Amino acid sequence: MAMTYVRRSVWIAGLASLGALLAGCGMPGSPLPPSLNLPVQVSDLAATRTGEHVRLTWTMPTKNTDKLVLKGKVQVRVCRKLGTEPECKPVGNLEKSPGAAVDVGQELPEELATGMPRPLTYYVELLNKNGRSAGMSNPAVVAAGEAPAPVLGLDAQIQKIGVVLHWNAALDGPQATALRLQRKLLTPVSAPAAKTKQNPVAPPPEPVEQNLLVEVKDRAQVGAVDKDIRFGQTYEYRAQRVLRVNLNGTTMEIDGPLSQAVRVEAKDVFPPAAPKGLAAVAVAASNGSAAAVDLDWEPNTEGDLAGYVVYRREGDGDWERISPTVLLVGPGYRDAHVVPGHTYEYAVTAVDQNGYESLRSAAAQESVPAQ
Repeated sequence: MAMTYVRRSVWIAGLASLGALLAGCGMPGSPLPPSLNLPVQVSDLAATRTGEHVRLTWTMPTKNTDKLVLKGKVQVRVCRKLGTEPECKPVGNLEKSPGAAVDVGQELPEELATGMPRPLTYYVELLNKNGRSAGMSNPAVVAAGEAPAPVLGLDAQIQKIGVVLHWNAALDGPQATALRLQRKLLTPVSAPAAKTKQNPVAPPPEPVEQNLLVEVKDRAQVGAVDKDIRFGQTYEYRAQRVLRVNLNGTTMEIDGPLSQAVRVEAKDVFPPAAPKGLAAVAVAASNGSAAAVDLDWEPNTEGDLAGYVVYRREGDGDWERISPTVLLVGPGYRDAHVVPGHTYEYAVTAVDQNGYESLRSAAAQESVPAQ
C-alpha cells in the first residue's frame, strides 16, 4: 500500500511540473471569435440641394470596427426621413471602395419638391457581406418643399466700376431672400501679381471660384455689381435664387436651379478719372530767376495709372500740351515758360498704362506778376 502511494504521488507531481512547463512555453490561450467585418460608420455625410437635385458627399472608411483593413467594395444603403417620420425609407443602393470620396446625386420626387418647406434628413449605412452594419451615419439635412424660380436672362457687362449683372424678374414661385452668384476665374495665373508705383504691395492671387451673395428685397430687384474684379481677366458667372427658411429653430436654404453661364472679358477700355484739386501759384522773377507758375493736384488712385499731362491756354485760345512727351509721374509741375503780366489757364489729365487719357481737370487760372 505504501509503495502504491509513493508512485501515485510522483505521477501527480510529474503532471504538475509538465503543466507549469507548458504554461511557461507560451501555449496559445482561448481562440478569438472571428471578425464580423462591420465597416466603421460614416461620420462626414453632407447634403446640399439645388432645385430638385440633392447632392450627397461622404468618405468611405478604410477599416472595420475591429480595426482591420477592409478589402473589396462595400455595400452602401442610402435612406431618408421626411420631418419626424420614424422610418428611414431606402432610396438607393451602391458599392464603393474603402477610402473613396463619394459624390452622388438624386432627383427629388414631386411630393418632396413641392409644398411648404420641411426638413428632409439623409443617412447612409455600410453593410458587410451578411447585410449587417455598425449603424447609421451622421444625419445630413436639407429642406424639402418648393424651390425658388430659376434665374433667366442673366447678362454681364464690363464697366469701369466692375461687372454689372442683370437678370429677369421672377414671375412665379416663392419669393427668394437672396441671389447667389457663382463666379469662376477662367484665366488664373500662377505667378504673383506685379507691384506698381501706385500699389507697392502686390495683391494676393484671385481665388478661381468664389460665391457672391446679393440680398434681394423684392421681385423687382434685377441687378447687381461685382466690384471685386481685376481688369485683364475673364470671368464666368452663374446665378441661383436662394430661399432662407427656419425649420425647428435652424435656418436652412432652398436653392433654386443654376442659370446658364455667361462670360465676360474684363478689358480695361476706360480712361482714368480726371485729376482733382488743381491749384496754380505764380512765382515772380527775382534775383535773375525767371517767373514761373507752380502747379499741383491730388494724385489719382487707379492701380494702372501711368502718369499725367499738363495743358495750358491763354484767353480763348486752344489748349496746348506744355508738359514733356514723357508722362509726369508725380502730381506736380512747374511752367517756366510764362510771360510776366500774362494770365494763363491750366488743366491736367491722367493717362493709364493702356494709353487711355482722362478728361481734363477743372481749370485753374493764374496771373504772372509784371516785372
